Amino acid sequence: MIYYRLPFSDSIFTVNENSGQQSVSFVSFDEGETIDFYGKPEEISMKDFRDQPVFSDFLKTELLHFEEETYSDYQKKLDQVIRFIQENHLPKLVISRRKVLSFEPEEINLSETFLNLCKSYPNAFVYFFVKDGKCWMGAFSELLGKFHPSTSEFETMSLAGTLPNEESWSAKEIEEQKPVTDFIRNTLEKYSENVEQSATYDHFSGNIKHLRTDFKAKIKPENLDEIISELHPTPAVCGIPKDFCKTAIETFEQHPRNFYAGYIKVETSESVQYFVNLRCAEFFSNAALIYVGGGITAESSTEKEWRETELKSEAILKNLSLVKPGE
Repeated sequence: MIYYRLPFSDSIFTVNENSGQQSVSFVSFDEGETIDFYGKPEEISMKDFRDQPVFSDFLKTELLHFEEETYSDYQKKLDQVIRFIQENHLPKLVISRRKVLSFEPEEINLSETFLNLCKSYPNAFVYFFVKDGKCWMGAFSELLGKFHPSTSEFETMSLAGTLPNEESWSAKEIEEQKPVTDFIRNTLEKYSENVEQSATYDHFSGNIKHLRTDFKAKIKPENLDEIISELHPTPAVCGIPKDFCKTAIETFEQHPRNFYAGYIKVETSESVQYFVNLRCAEFFSNAALIYVGGGITAESSTEKEWRETELKSEAILKNLSLVKPGE
């Protein structure tokens, strides 16, 4: 099953998997795993959605023997990462961690959690799926790409740097976003002679904000897959240079990212959209793993980076619907 809501929409869609048309695909960070939903997207009424609630006890997989990374562990790892960045003169390297939430003897009402995310993040793509023994949910607004077949126009964004809404940008966040912007522009200029770039502005997402720059370009339809392949993973979820940083991530992160920082392809009659899978969690019958990360630079503070990941985890934590069994 899958349910999703597009940004700035009040409509919830599901996929009728009786037809052969591919409409939604989840691609893992390393592109080694894909979960496809084949079928025509169908809008589902709020009443029908609430009348068929899904709880965590519906899930067949239990999370066992998980040890959460402590602040001390994270601090030691980031000290190594920062030295590595300085030695290799990297502008940025993105490092993630997983936060565990054990909810036994309570359960999670997954359907209500999805609706809470929809309400809290109106500008986000929100999804919830259960398939092949896996359950994931997320809400995020970073667009890897959007293609309009009728006009051949391609849109994307540079989204990086994170602070609480009330704080002011420092040189660290500005320098963190700049290589993301440069990378996207340089990639698009390989495929289009006219790339439009907006001014950089604040992008608010719940309790935090990011720096955002928008891009538009006319492309050839046959180049779409190649452009997406070149853009993923962007420096916002990986680092620069891309291949070097992907290898470094495998060295420093002791866990697989799975679908975190991968992307989701959503096809409609009007467009093909690709969303970066951030602010997401993997659900089990007894617990949830919340995936969070941050862009590390030579000037990073381990304390601030830890706080940033804690803030990002609240996107999921604050919207969980916990219930006692039998309620």
